[in-house]
Amino acid sequence: MTGAEELRKNLKETVAFLNENGVKDPEIGVILGSGLNGFAERIADPVVFSYDDIPNMQAGKVSDHRGVLVFGEYHGKRVVMLAGRFHYYESLDMQKASYAARVLVALGVKRFIITNAAGCINTGWNVGDLMLIRDHINLSGNNPLIGDNLDEFGPRFPDMTYTYNAELRKKLKTKASEKGIGLREGVYMMFTGPSFETPAEIRFARTIGADAAGMSTVPEAIIANHAGCEIIGISLMTNMAAGVLDQPLSGEEVNAAAAEARDKFGTVLDLAIDI
Repeated sequence: MTGAEELRKNLKETVAFLNENGVKDPEIGVILGSGLNGFAERIADPVVFSYDDIPNMQAGKVSDHRGVLVFGEYHGKRVVMLAGRFHYYESLDMQKASYAARVLVALGVKRFIITNAAGCINTGWNVGDLMLIRDHINLSGNNPLIGDNLDEFGPRFPDMTYTYNAELRKKLKTKASEKGIGLREGVYMMFTGPSFETPAEIRFARTIGADAAGMSTVPEAIIANHAGCEIIGISLMTNMAAGVLDQPLSGEEVNAAAAEARDKFGTVLDLAIDI
């Protein structure tokens, strides 16, 4: 069995299980980043599955990622929320890192809202700022589309020019402004992790145009874009990136900043689902 054949088989098994257990015809898929998993609790009367109970789903081992799929109606729309990621650094396998996004595509999701906690590279911004992703830089050295193409999902050579939907960004900025929330726009750079970036790497990232650094999002965005889905990307600036301030970085700092920004993030995510 080729890699593509195995991937098709796995996706068929995963989607069949979810369909049989009530996850049908979702409109929006939300991927929740570090420290942001609690948003999934807003869905009333949800269908909830641990990743461990879903065929072929990978449960990450990062402590603040819950590892559950939550499905239900939210703001009048059928929404699937993924509370937890399997990161590329956990296996060095892009297929595993992007599998959950492929499942959302196979379920029929048409709009992705991809969130993350990120280190702030832009020295004019602050911890707690929210950035709409305008573009990304893939510094992982890998791509989830390497290998045989799944033609039923998208073309062999997908264009990446309009990955993050400009019209949705414009609408979201307007709606957020009406709520008194200013949203940044910028470029997200994916490093592999799990070590935080060095000050020299952050200087390099700033030089080539990055505003924020993280260890996720790009594999999922590539998969969603390949399938022609609309994408909104939202990064929460949870710390100033290495070297911006003369202090070390820690995962605890990321989680603390995410907790402090929970209400603002929740408002923006609500607006992103509504537009």
